[in-house]
Amino acid sequence: MTTALELKQITVACDQGKILDAVSFTLNEGEIGSLLGPSGSGKTTLLRTVAGFEQPVHGEVWIKGVRSSNGEYLVPVEQRNIGMVFQDYALFPHMTVRENISFGLTGMTKFQQQERTAELVELLGLEKGMMDNYPHRLSGGQQQRVALARAMAPRPGILLLDEPFASLDIELREQLAGEVRTILKKDGITAILVSHNQLEAFAMADIIGVMREGRLLQWDNAYNLYHKPNCFHVADFIGEGIFIPGTVINEFEVKTEIGMIAGHCPHGLVSGAAVDILIRPDDIQHDDSSEMTAIVLGKAFRGAQFLYTLELESKTRVLSLVPSHHNHPLDESIGIRLEADHLVAFPR
Repeated sequence: MTTALELKQITVACDQGKILDAVSFTLNEGEIGSLLGPSGSGKTTLLRTVAGFEQPVHGEVWIKGVRSSNGEYLVPVEQRNIGMVFQDYALFPHMTVRENISFGLTGMTKFQQQERTAELVELLGLEKGMMDNYPHRLSGGQQQRVALARAMAPRPGILLLDEPFASLDIELREQLAGEVRTILKKDGITAILVSHNQLEAFAMADIIGVMREGRLLQWDNAYNLYHKPNCFHVADFIGEGIFIPGTVINEFEVKTEIGMIAGHCPHGLVSGAAVDILIRPDDIQHDDSSEMTAIVLGKAFRGAQFLYTLELESKTRVLSLVPSHHNHPLDESIGIRLEADHLVAFPR
């Protein structure tokens, strides 16, 4: 695969200290990456460094095989062939939809501009009747698509999306993220999405980076981030789950109060060690015939399922996803059983 973007040990600093600390990753042509993390973790600064708005004090940014930044050298933003979609879309209010989309199509004949604009209108599912409208007459979803079309129009080498769905209704975000993924894949565009919403990132990205305090903790696909986190912070940040205490029995098994959990690979922890075990809601199954019971402390209705917060006999709490036709009241004791296929353990 051809490498579209490579970051090597990128460090960005200010008077208060490091904003990014030795960040490295690679994104191949046509791949969609995402940067996830809490506010202040360095996601947007990293995006700005790729774009050329920030210069690293150490490390290198390589775009399409060309070194674009290091501590002494900076290729200007306008020479990087990068498109950007911002949280507020930044559409030109005095321009029509057609004029916004074709804005960056310099160096083309009028016919070529019209051809590329028409191609994007069809690709993004924009209505031809709205092409002469101004941005203020569009819905949030329509504005998002126009902003995306404008950024894609010049066929950028890399498209950077800085929380582009944040101003939309929650129920639209995951749907649009999936739609945008399909559009980018059809056009063969390499992209990076910055988000704090995991469902958006899962719906859109091929590979996801979890950031914390300026460091990239893990650069991996969504499945591995969820089931094979490489550190406590990734395990705690991705998905829903609760850590419960356990004791290492051997290189594959850990004993907990809800049963023995076995992994498929050696966990590298010494026998007898005290550990914290990640228990996901899907690891705890509701089973009326089970001798093990827990008290329902809380419940959240999710349509097809309830997310129950359960209290074990030891007062330890766990989460469980239960089909919604099992509608148990608070404080009721219900039968549960452990059905964990993955062992995620960290030293206490």
